[in-house]
Amino acid sequence: MIEAGRLLFARPWVFVKGCVRIADLPLPDRVEVAFAGRSNVGKSSLINAVVGRRGLARTSNTPGRTQELNIFEADDAPFRIVDLPGYGFAQAPKETVAKWTRLIHAYLKGRATLRRVYALVDARHGPKANDITLMNELDRAAVSYQIVLTKADKCSTRALEAVISATKAAVAKHGAAHPRLLITSAEKNEGIEALRAEIVRLG
Repeated sequence: MIEAGRLLFARPWVFVKGCVRIADLPLPDRVEVAFAGRSNVGKSSLINAVVGRRGLARTSNTPGRTQELNIFEADDAPFRIVDLPGYGFAQAPKETVAKWTRLIHAYLKGRATLRRVYALVDARHGPKANDITLMNELDRAAVSYQIVLTKADKCSTRALEAVISATKAAVAKHGAAHPRLLITSAEKNEGIEALRAEIVRLG
């Protein structure tokens, strides 16, 4: 699976479009995996690491930069990546945040080709209240999801072990959550092969 993942993401992945309405989404003609997480959790950096293109997903230090469902594809790839707007702490008007929230909810509940959501959690902090809220919603929508700890290189070994333990305890309470945690660092390219392999297994 490691080699299959490498080959899948050796293709030239490109940004297709940003969708502000469900009607804007591409035809449901391939498996979709979505990346979700708090604003500034490192979502864009992780997507760039997975596809092997440093500037594909735009990165920013400003929370709330991603304001659409951003679509990434590669020719003949059986998968599509969907980058969801970040939640929590977004520097945007409440009405705008509410609009993003409705868009995310509609996508999660109504997209038949969505196979898994990768829910990103900052390894420096572990699951926060809004992470648990997302997990609860994914449980209700019966959407399979898997927790990905990001920025693991920013933690000491002892601190990371404590966060892993706390995150596993949280995951055990959620029926739709995949039991295996993925530990990653986009900056150090750690855990990226394992994440690619998990995506390939969904095909």
